[in-house]
Amino acid sequence: MTIDHTSAANGDDTIYKTIEVAVIDRRELIPPPVFPFPVVGDELNLIPPLNFAMVDNGIFRSGFPDSPNFSFLQTLGLRSIICLCPEPYTEATTEFLKDGGIRLYQFGIESYKEPFVNIPQDTIREALQVVLDVKNHPILIHCKRGKHRTGCLVGCLRKLQQWCLTSIFDEYQRFAAAKARVSDQRFMELFDVSTLNHLPMSFSCSKR
Repeated sequence: MTIDHTSAANGDDTIYKTIEVAVIDRRELIPPPVFPFPVVGDELNLIPPLNFAMVDNGIFRSGFPDSPNFSFLQTLGLRSIICLCPEPYTEATTEFLKDGGIRLYQFGIESYKEPFVNIPQDTIREALQVVLDVKNHPILIHCKRGKHRTGCLVGCLRKLQQWCLTSIFDEYQRFAAAKARVSDQRFMELFDVSTLNHLPMSFSCSKR
């Protein structure tokens, strides 16, 4: 506010107050719109598959991937996928692999419930050879839920990495939770890794 002194005709000093008014653009007071859902193309649309996690450098695990997960999987730069389910992929998933130049290794292990669990050692051994070959990295290992079959394969990998059984079982149970199977843990405990010890492991071989 400024004050002006002006002399009137009768000789009295009259004080005039001049008020400066700021002009405000009310559009600046309106908050930006809030979008309750991610915009298409936004990074929030990157949805990982069920039970997704990193196993080691260049090795990932999850449940069965589907079309909502494709954008996320693209960020991994996958070269290969190991599918431990006997079910065929959908046309959309097959097309996704083809477009991305991703090689599929399918080891069809049937899903059983205890006490009729039958995990073929030879199949796990073949799958491990694929995992250990760094030319296949980055690689994703998955089954239906990413719990039992995937857990057994990862557990056997951990034996090669010289993890103790307690740490192997802790990791398995973290994903299997209430669905943890004694038969799976027994399989991992008895699995013989000696026939694979000659294979090179250039990724992390952390000991537990």
